[in-house]
Amino acid sequence: MPHLLILGQGYTGSRLRAALEREGWAVTGTARTARPGILPADDPGMADAIATATHILSSVPPEADHDPVLARHGAALAASGAWRGYLSSTGVYGDTGGAWVDETAPVGHGRRSARTAADLAWQKIGARVLRLPGIYGPGRSALGRVREGKAQRIDAGTQVFSRIHVDDIVAGVIAAFAAPPGVWNIADDEPAPGHAVTAFACALAGAPLPPLVPLAGAALSPQARAFYAESRRIANGKMKRDLGIRLRYPDYRSGLRACLREECP
Repeated sequence: MPHLLILGQGYTGSRLRAALEREGWAVTGTARTARPGILPADDPGMADAIATATHILSSVPPEADHDPVLARHGAALAASGAWRGYLSSTGVYGDTGGAWVDETAPVGHGRRSARTAADLAWQKIGARVLRLPGIYGPGRSALGRVREGKAQRIDAGTQVFSRIHVDDIVAGVIAAFAAPPGVWNIADDEPAPGHAVTAFACALAGAPLPPLVPLAGAALSPQARAFYAESRRIANGKMKRDLGIRLRYPDYRSGLRACLREECP
């Protein structure tokens, strides 16, 4: 029986786990703290878990100056005969001024130097690296912010960004099980400004449209303001060619409709 070890089982990992368990896989997850069905990241049995897994996927983000998984288990992971994967970020490309960017582009620009270092380190041990843009899905989308009255529409000029539905990430990971080591962007077909996504979510939810607020006057955290300082369109052609992925949700409209169906059946 195939056995997947998910290092850092969060939102995406939980969705992947459910999909694989339906197919008869054994799945072990880890997190910072133990909870039902999840091992703590510092569990003394981690060495055995790595040694016995047939597939290992890390979604643990880097810390300030290192990848905590590789710092603790790098030698064991490098020596493992298991399939290895890493969920990285398209933030490694930095700001492209809204231009399209693919996997041949240089990395290391922008505000995520630690993520870039982790991305490259996982490549060195033969991992399949999936670079993800903004992740959304049931229970984690613009629909929730609209319902909570927390949605904003920010006029950031020509700024656009890419996103991906969590179920298409799951499909990407599963497709990469059969692929050799490499790097793929996993993104939908339609980068769009955030205010357009919010407007569509309001229409779906039957909620009033928040005013369009200029970026300069918006009440944003430093982290959110830094996000709006970058603009890029993520190309996904390699994903389609190499992994044979046909997106279930090629744009935010189809993805948000699916979220609404699952949240309000």
